[in-house]
Formats: sequence, structure tokens, C-alpha cells
Amino acid sequence: MNPIKFASVIVTYRCNAKCHMCNTWQYPSKSEEEIGIPVYQKLPYLNTVNVTGGEPFLRKDLDEIVEVLKTKSKRLVISSNGYFTDRVLRLFEKHRDIGIRISIEGLPKANDELRGLSDGFDRGIRTLIELNRMGVKDIGFGITVTDRNAKDVMELYHLARMMGLEFATAAIHNAFYFHKFDNEFKDPDAASAEFKRLIAELLKSNKVKDWFRAYFNYGLVNYIKGNPRLLPCEMGMDSFFLDPCGQILPCNVLNEPMGNLKDASFDEIWKGARAEEVRKMVRGCSERCWMIGSVAQQMKKRISEPALWVLKHKFLGKKLEDSCVFAKK
Repeated sequence: MNPIKFASVIVTYRCNAKCHMCNTWQYPSKSEEEIGIPVYQKLPYLNTVNVTGGEPFLRKDLDEIVEVLKTKSKRLVISSNGYFTDRVLRLFEKHRDIGIRISIEGLPKANDELRGLSDGFDRGIRTLIELNRMGVKDIGFGITVTDRNAKDVMELYHLARMMGLEFATAAIHNAFYFHKFDNEFKDPDAASAEFKRLIAELLKSNKVKDWFRAYFNYGLVNYIKGNPRLLPCEMGMDSFFLDPCGQILPCNVLNEPMGNLKDASFDEIWKGARAEEVRKMVRGCSERCWMIGSVAQQMKKRISEPALWVLKHKFLGKKLEDSCVFAKK
């Protein structure tokens, strides 16, 4: 088993957004059933913790949760829709050493339509501007690409560059976590074309990190085209999800709990027989997910594969169209 590196901590399933690609908001957790500080204190030390939801800033005790998780991680990043600007700023006045990624699903019209939030774009951008003004370093925004917003990818990328912020990408997936099983690209070629444009821009960068982001986006095209994953999945082996009620899961797609942190220590769960059963399911999983939570650790562990891709496409002039991953099945 690999050393544990990453955890996604879902602090709530409550959400103020009504996203078209995610129905979590229709299945909110009850605040009184969401785990508290004593349970979070049971977590092991990790390289990276992503605090997510639902919308994390609906937790009234988020400050206390962050206090605990900072002692459990080298790096902590919150994923948010950025709607509650005042709450975000209050937290970051106290915790300027953590990060945040705000979901911006396109330019104003597409964002507000996809998120089901009036003025969602304006509020998200205002939050980013204020955090930047405060001097918070680890901030950025990201887009989950669908047919509706694919044409906005490059505009958002250049907006992020203008603002000096990080830019993250994802593509629609189906999972129990999202309560969605009908997400699909009706025009995968159009979405792939926008990702290819982004890849080309990232490869022009002088930042090494951008070259590996290009590889990640290359994997998203591969996913959209219906091909097998470029790298194996080891969720439940080097990473895990913790849900709002205390269940330890391998990921947000395989709904197979290893155990509940309310009832046992982390080691008892992680080293138990049920956890090994779940890992066998992961090894035999037929899903082709390509999400940063399940990919980042594999890119680091198998650095030679993305590095070779970067070498070929950044330095040796290989064209993206020459890669078999872009060939139709």
C-alpha cells in the first residue's frame, strides 16, 4: 500500500447553488448529522487536504474545521463557489496560509445558468479580487467543462493569467457524489478542440507547472474521447474521501465505504479487512475518471510518463493531432 498523500474532505452536502451538472443540492446533509471537530482530529497527517462540499462556507464551524485540518496537512485548499464573499474574507483574514479554488463555470451568462445562481459570476469574481487584494497567495478558479461552456475555456484561462491566478480544469463526470448519471458531451469534438487550444497555450508557457497541466488536460481529452485512463487509479490506496457523516470512501465515484470515522480510529479503518475489499474493487473498477484528486498523485508517482509527453510535445515538436489519444475510437 502506498503512503497516504491526499484527502478530499467533504464537510457538507448542503449547497446554495443548483448546478446543472450536479444534483448534490437536492440531497443535502443535515447539519446536526455532520461530523464535528473530534472526528476531524482523528485524521492522519497528509500532504494535501481539499475541503469541499456542497458549499463549505455553509458550515458555521468552518473556521474550527480549518484550524484542525491545518495541523493535519502540509497544504490545505478549499473548493467553493465564492458566493459568500464576506464569509470567505473573514476566514482568510485569519488563515492566509491556506488556498482556495472558486468555481467559475464560464463567462457571466453561462456561469449563472449552469450554477443556478443569480449574480454568481459577479460574486465569485469579487471574492477572487478581494482575496488577491488581501495578499492571499494560493488562490485561483476553475471550470468544469460541458457543452454549454466549452467556448468560454480560453477566455477564462486568459482572465486567470491577467489576474495572476491559478486556473484549473475539469470535465463533467457521473457519480453518486454528484447524484448524476446522465452527464454527457453531445459534441465531444467541440469540447476536445477547446482543450487542445488550452494545451497549446500551456505548452507555450515558461512555467514547468503549466507543461504538466497541459498533460492533465490532454488526459481530459482522452477521457472525453472515451479512451482508457492514461494512468492507473489508486484511490483508496494513496488517497481517500471523507464524507460529512464520517464515512471513509476511496473516491467520489465508487460508493463503497471502508468504515466510519465516528466509530473507529483511522488506522483501524485504513488497515482493516473492509478497506482491502474496497481496494480490490478500485483495482477492478471500469470507470475512466480523470479528476485531479485521482490523477495528481499518479502524475507525481509516475513522473516519467507525463515528463516524456512534455518532452515530445514541448521540446521535440510533436503535434497533438499526431497522438493516438486523439483518434476516434
